[in-house]
Amino acid sequence: MSLVVHLKTVAHLRGKGDRIAKVTFRGLPLYSRVAENCEEVAYFNETFRWPIASRLDENEMLEIQVYNYSKVFSNRLVGTFCMVLQKVAEEGHVELTDTLIDDNNTSIKTNVTIDIRYQSMDGTVGMWSDGEYLDVPDDRDGMFAFETDSLLSGQSHGSDLLFSLISFNRAGRGVFSAMKLGKTKSSKDDHRRGDEPAILEMEDLDKKAMRLAGMLEPDTISLASVTAVTTNVSNKRSKPDIKMEPSAGRPVDYQISITVIEARQLIGLNMDPVVCVEVGDDKKYTSMKESTNCPYFNEYFVFDFHVPPDVMFDKIIKLSVIHSKNLLRSGTLVGTFKMDVGTVYFQPEHQFYHKWAILSDPDDITAGSKGYVKCDIAVVGKGDNIKTPHKANETDEDDIEGNLLLPEGIPAERQWARFYVKIHRAEGLPKMNTSIMANVKKAFIGENRDLVDPYVQVQFSGQKGKTSVQKSSYEPIWNEQVIFTELFPPLCKRIKVQIRDSDKVNDVAIGTHFIDLRKISNDGDKGFLPTLGPAWVNMYGSTRQYTLMDEHQDLNDGLGEGVSFRARLLISVAVEILDTTSPEIISSTEVQVEPISNISESATGKMEEFFLFGSFLEATMIDRKIGDKPISFEITIGNYGNQIDGVSKSSSVKKKKKEGENGEEENELIQNSSEDEDDDDGELTSVSSTPPMKPFITDRNYFHLPYFEKKPCVYIKSWWQDQRRRLYNSNMMDKIADKLEEGLNDVQEIIKTEKAFPERRLRGVLEELSIGCSRYLTLANKDVNLSGRTKLDRERLKSCMREMDSMGQQARQIRTQVKKNTVKEKLKLAQNFLQRLRFLADEPQHSIPDVFIWMMSNHKRIAYARIPSKDILYSVVDEETGKDCGKVKAVFLKLPGKKGFGHAGWTVQAKLELYLWLGLNKNRKEFLNGLPNGFEEIKATKTGQSVPPVTLVYNMKQVFQLRAHMYQARSLFAADSSGLSDPFARVFFSAQSQVTEVLNETLCPTWDQLLVFDDVELFGEATELRDDPPIIVVEFYDQDTVGKAEFIGRTFAKPTIKMCDEPYGPPRFPPQLEYYQIYRGNNTAGELLAAFELLQVTEATYLTSLMQFLGVTDNQIFARFLKTFQNLSYLVMFIHSHGLTSFFTQDLPENELLHPPLNIRVVDCRAFGRYILVGSHAVSTLRRFIYSPPDKSCSNWASAGTQSEEESDKEKRKKKKKKKGGLEEEEETDERVLDWWSKYFASIETLKEVVYSALFHCSLFFLGLKLESEYANFEDWLHTFNLYRGKAGDDDEHALDDDRIVGRFKGSLCMYKVPLSQEITREAGYDPNMGMFQSIPHNDPIRVLVRIYVVRATDLHPADINGKADPYIVIKLGKSEIKDKENYISKQLNPVFGKSFDIEATFPMESMLTVSVYDWDLVGTDDLIGETKIDLENRFYSKYRATCGIASSYSVHGYNIWRDPMKPSQILARLCKEGKVDGPHYGPGGKVKVANRIFTGPTEIEDENGLKKQTEEHLALIVLNHWEEIPRVGCKLVPEHVETRPLLNPDKPGIEQGRIEMWVDMFPMDKAAPGPAIDISPRKPKRYELRVIIWNTDEVILEDDDYFTGEKSSDIFVRGWLKGQQEDKQDTDVHYHSLTGEGNFNWRFVFPFDYLVAEEKIVISKKESMFSWDETEYKIPPRLTLQVWDADHFSADDFLGAIELDLNRFPRGAKTAKQCTLSMIRNEQELPTISIFKQKRVKGWWPFVARDENDEMELTGKVEAELHLVTAEEAEKTPVGLGRNEPDPLEKPNRPDTSLMWFLGPLKSLRYFIWHNYRWLILKALGLILLLLMLGLFLYSIPGYLVKKILGA
Repeated sequence: MSLVVHLKTVAHLRGKGDRIAKVTFRGLPLYSRVAENCEEVAYFNETFRWPIASRLDENEMLEIQVYNYSKVFSNRLVGTFCMVLQKVAEEGHVELTDTLIDDNNTSIKTNVTIDIRYQSMDGTVGMWSDGEYLDVPDDRDGMFAFETDSLLSGQSHGSDLLFSLISFNRAGRGVFSAMKLGKTKSSKDDHRRGDEPAILEMEDLDKKAMRLAGMLEPDTISLASVTAVTTNVSNKRSKPDIKMEPSAGRPVDYQISITVIEARQLIGLNMDPVVCVEVGDDKKYTSMKESTNCPYFNEYFVFDFHVPPDVMFDKIIKLSVIHSKNLLRSGTLVGTFKMDVGTVYFQPEHQFYHKWAILSDPDDITAGSKGYVKCDIAVVGKGDNIKTPHKANETDEDDIEGNLLLPEGIPAERQWARFYVKIHRAEGLPKMNTSIMANVKKAFIGENRDLVDPYVQVQFSGQKGKTSVQKSSYEPIWNEQVIFTELFPPLCKRIKVQIRDSDKVNDVAIGTHFIDLRKISNDGDKGFLPTLGPAWVNMYGSTRQYTLMDEHQDLNDGLGEGVSFRARLLISVAVEILDTTSPEIISSTEVQVEPISNISESATGKMEEFFLFGSFLEATMIDRKIGDKPISFEITIGNYGNQIDGVSKSSSVKKKKKEGENGEEENELIQNSSEDEDDDDGELTSVSSTPPMKPFITDRNYFHLPYFEKKPCVYIKSWWQDQRRRLYNSNMMDKIADKLEEGLNDVQEIIKTEKAFPERRLRGVLEELSIGCSRYLTLANKDVNLSGRTKLDRERLKSCMREMDSMGQQARQIRTQVKKNTVKEKLKLAQNFLQRLRFLADEPQHSIPDVFIWMMSNHKRIAYARIPSKDILYSVVDEETGKDCGKVKAVFLKLPGKKGFGHAGWTVQAKLELYLWLGLNKNRKEFLNGLPNGFEEIKATKTGQSVPPVTLVYNMKQVFQLRAHMYQARSLFAADSSGLSDPFARVFFSAQSQVTEVLNETLCPTWDQLLVFDDVELFGEATELRDDPPIIVVEFYDQDTVGKAEFIGRTFAKPTIKMCDEPYGPPRFPPQLEYYQIYRGNNTAGELLAAFELLQVTEATYLTSLMQFLGVTDNQIFARFLKTFQNLSYLVMFIHSHGLTSFFTQDLPENELLHPPLNIRVVDCRAFGRYILVGSHAVSTLRRFIYSPPDKSCSNWASAGTQSEEESDKEKRKKKKKKKGGLEEEEETDERVLDWWSKYFASIETLKEVVYSALFHCSLFFLGLKLESEYANFEDWLHTFNLYRGKAGDDDEHALDDDRIVGRFKGSLCMYKVPLSQEITREAGYDPNMGMFQSIPHNDPIRVLVRIYVVRATDLHPADINGKADPYIVIKLGKSEIKDKENYISKQLNPVFGKSFDIEATFPMESMLTVSVYDWDLVGTDDLIGETKIDLENRFYSKYRATCGIASSYSVHGYNIWRDPMKPSQILARLCKEGKVDGPHYGPGGKVKVANRIFTGPTEIEDENGLKKQTEEHLALIVLNHWEEIPRVGCKLVPEHVETRPLLNPDKPGIEQGRIEMWVDMFPMDKAAPGPAIDISPRKPKRYELRVIIWNTDEVILEDDDYFTGEKSSDIFVRGWLKGQQEDKQDTDVHYHSLTGEGNFNWRFVFPFDYLVAEEKIVISKKESMFSWDETEYKIPPRLTLQVWDADHFSADDFLGAIELDLNRFPRGAKTAKQCTLSMIRNEQELPTISIFKQKRVKGWWPFVARDENDEMELTGKVEAELHLVTAEEAEKTPVGLGRNEPDPLEKPNRPDTSLMWFLGPLKSLRYFIWHNYRWLILKALGLILLLLMLGLFLYSIPGYLVKKILGA
């Protein structure tokens, strides 16, 4: 069904101009070409066609708008014509002429003549034939009226302008790559006037582009398709893939560097922590720190790997803190942190810098954080460079919560979650055992076993879980779930699910599948937790036949592209966030495996019958190794169609049962064994392979199969769950993405070749994208309510729709912002869209397995191609159809697995022209629609109409002649040891091939040769062939005298076609030369400049065209290609040959694209006139050397006077600052304190000294990069070309091209039109011999003093076993070498060298400076750690004046002294003279005028004695610092700087081995000698002494119980040390028996230490162990640790609490014990802090803390202490004693008596104890005893007394 509108003319227009028409139907606008310079009438004569999927509705509208076209401004609307299509829908054909209406809906004179036809599906409305329009005189081809027709138009012949991106075109390699293949220039467009040359001028491009028909808008025209492509549009052909080699699976170098800086808040009492760093299976440990909860390590670890990227990114980085590990015990785990390498690699700059990792305990998930570890983690691949972020100040980093080691967007509080991976069942497993044993068993027992014992292993975040083993089953059913407990969101991206075969010896993988959590979840606010399935996942790997040693076993482990279907597995994934507070939770993170219930059959979708049809139209380029035996091709989908190693029978019987239960009436699952087949119900058999055939010889290297008229076909029926929607969804997004990618490549190409209006094209691309998105939404909307979908399907659809909606809106918004100057940044945004689209399009739940095509020879599988099933899937809706469905696709077969790497992977095993169609069986009637017409079907001997054909026979045959004009190639691959090649090209077309001549010793061969292929037979209708010519393959080889020619590269092209009824003449003939990118593997290997034409030959035309052809010799054709030359001339200057300037005049074409490459060769002239090639370099593009005269008009005079005010402002500010700072900080700003390092640290913002005024004068320009990258390699006029010799390395070894460099050619090139313009020749001092190079220095040898300052190196790669290195510097320049070996720095990866070296050099002989860092070894040779190379000559001659950096201020003494022997005023005068600039004129009042610009500045300077003098230097310096503002000659001069250069090691190419901070000064020896070098030797640490007096403690918790009385008491003592000096720890005496927690000590600790003020670090030098050769220097932060202990006599002392004070910032002590609380530590961040280095003396109370069982902080005591800091000199003057000793003794503490030990005065202590506590009790008891005594006495004595009384004795 389609609607066709033929726009004939627009008449009665006003004025004269260019017109363009826009025809819109159903929202899809198509544009006409531009009708140029028309007056009254615009003749368009164009046809527009809309294929439509639904019937034409009577109310639909057609709109035609006519515009006045303008290249520069937006087009102006002339008028609009609207028409309701009711009549068209009824009659099918309407012709009419009608007037237009303007904006105000009033009719205007202008009228339009159109002819509309509508053809409906069923043919009820007027039929029409393709031919009807072809006789219209000026028509473009009526058949295909628009080329880049939109993706969205829903047309039935898919507009296949999309790249066939099977696996790699992702990188988008510029227009060259695949552009040539599918774009079009219409057959009869641009009938330009005959005399106009067929060469592209830029201004025509736009018009020409407009003429390319139907586009969305003028912007959307693909410019690249105009310049680069002359092919015809293809509606029945797909693009081939250019790059052959699979990139995945190839090992690459990686380096992971981890610095463990420190740990904080570790849970546990008085621990001895060690950090273990684990990457994959490698473990490394830090040293152990004693008794501290916040250890400082600062240790650097490096792990090197050489593995494929996928393996690398799945490795887990694990940091664990272990408490007290030593030789005897492994220690207890405190907590761990896990993250995969991929997460780090995909961070900005591939790193986390100074971030805190949260530790959690894997055995107890209810507990919270177990502490924090601060670390840097960086992952570097080859060629990545890592920028170290500027060190923020420490306080920011101490904010732990704000600097967590987590990627953006992940919450700090991560929750624990359970990850359930449910494994239901699998099917289609391959045999994994030999069948010998099975046959024996069968003989004995009579049962037939399946030969595989599968189980599933799931790996996630470093843990593994396995299901049970299902013995001998091809279709195992597990129904088990593996449960992982991990923090959510997890920092590990992929779950690895692997089916393995259990075996007594070793288990092997059957297949592997990775689940990417990012694809099955969405973290947005409307996002969803990871969920998947239940869905089938397909696993691919090696071929299915069982061998003991499987050479492709890696493929089964998921490395590389699988070459065969292995199995499919039904799994689902779910995540549940845990509530860790609930009591019944299992607190361990061990992996658990549990059984689950069975899942219903229908859960994964309804089984449907699918039909796959394939037809082989051509098989050529078959490798000669396999050409001697008959060859057949087999197509498989899953196990269907697999005849050699498909499914065994037993399983099909089981399947039969299953199918029966399902109630599906299929008789049996059709396998390929014929006896299995049951044809009662007329079911058709599958034919999955072509009949074997013997190949014919094409040429020496390749064979072809004789598929001439007869094309073999295959077809397979298969049954899969119907989940096509998933694939449709991917296809829609892929098509939008392909279109976007193509557009973006265009824009890049336009920018790259500096063509006009890239912004227009970008606007068009964004417009297309937004329309694509809205079209996607309408199509996806009808999906929303489909049932039978998994949760992921529903959620994914929602999130895709949200994403596409927002993307469409953003695209629209960005489109409005695209301006000429913002193109590049908007292009970046658009590239982000592309990545998002590609990410969205990747469907995580598989449905139909991929299709494999195997070439079989002798029942062995030789080579294969894999085609994703979505690409060939049919849908009624066009957007949903796969991009290769029902199209002819050129498929290149490659070798499986590792065989496909390297050279073997680049040779084509076979090239197929293949037609594929996959769809539901019920849609089968469509399957032949896309084939080229003109065939009849030959069916297998079967009755019944519905059987597909086995062969197609083409009766229509067209004969063509192909002419390949091979002009030249450039930048080819160097294949010989001379660094050149002997290239020839071999052109393949259909089954023929021809070869160009061999040109010796060149990388830029100009063959200028015509290859004629006669009698090329192509099958099909002429018109279709005209639209769809087959592709031409061109291969390049290097001819070797001995042995086989070596493959250099390959490219594809499409010819321009002339049918016999078309004239041979402009504009299309002769065709234009074009560039084709040549690929070798995945790498580009040059470009080919050629043209190809295909001429149809009938007997009659054959002679005439031959006559015509012979009349035009080859050279004339090229002359016609390169018409309109202009005499451009070259002038080339070679500096290295005695300043010789040579120039030659050369005729060159005006089109820059066609300029030939320039070859530079250096030869050695030997005796007898022999020449030997030393090295060569080919400059492939001369564009950057073309001279364009400077634009005089736009100089910046305007900004003349602005400088002065701003300068003086600065000065005022400075003065104010001085006044403020002057009073309080008097001592600090003392000039003597300042040195070069003050300046250095001020520049990198780590200087903590408050130095006000002095530093304002002297900041260093600090470069995080090489100086070269800031200043364009200093190639402002002196260009460096590497001269190569030797064979180029392949692929991975590309970095080793350095080995091929035999020298460098330095010179300057300039190209300009010949006679020179008057302005130049008239200038004073013009030397005609020098041409353009007037002011270039001579290159007589010049002696130069080179002064190299090396500041320090950072992050060196460890070179010794102990993970450290002993670095020293080696400097080489020419023959001289300086080795600083005796000054090596022991065991240090961040050494501070602080040295300067002087070397004398002679330019140009010695100009390459190498600074290397070596590792000193006691025994054996020293190893190179890394080196950096600097080209001094380029710097010396550069206009940026890189000899000696210009400081920001001028002073004549002190550390900031002017280094250059020339004063600023002399430099300025010289620059003005050389640049012919007026000035400098110094005026009164501190003004200077240069080139009409006025600068102001101070005019006084102080000398050493403090005397002020008048000087002009400051003024001159201000001008120099602003030299870039001077018109015409201005450029930024190199300031005083320190550059950070990467150190590289040739053994590990492309990976940084550390960095070095340095700079170079150069002074010519013939000028004044420079002063002495600046002293940058490292600062010596200053000696300090910290005196800590422990006065009292209070409220210390009581630990001991008294034996007798059960009383609580403590024997308190305090211990203290400075961090890093644990061995010097000091204890007070013991305060025994404190009952209240009060202790009195009056005890002094004395800690001497060396301290670096600038870095805030204590410096400790000590031997690492008894065996160390020398002392190692450590730098650690100054932290004082005080601990309170309870002394025990017989057991170990008990630790009670501790406090750690960072001497630079610690809370001020409380005045009294009462005010001292826990909040002093808890809220440390908020409280004001003090530094002992400023206060010098501090006294107060500080709390002791420890953690209780629940890891809560608790207060365990308070200490009153006094800290006193003195310098070493002061300490000598006023010495003090330790403890309470002389000198300056402290008085004894006043302790209560009990503190005497009880066994020294037992009575006393008893008295004290008993009396103190029980005195009332004792008194009462005594009273009672007396009473009782008296009572007893009374009772005792009363009887006697009474007797006495009675008796009266």
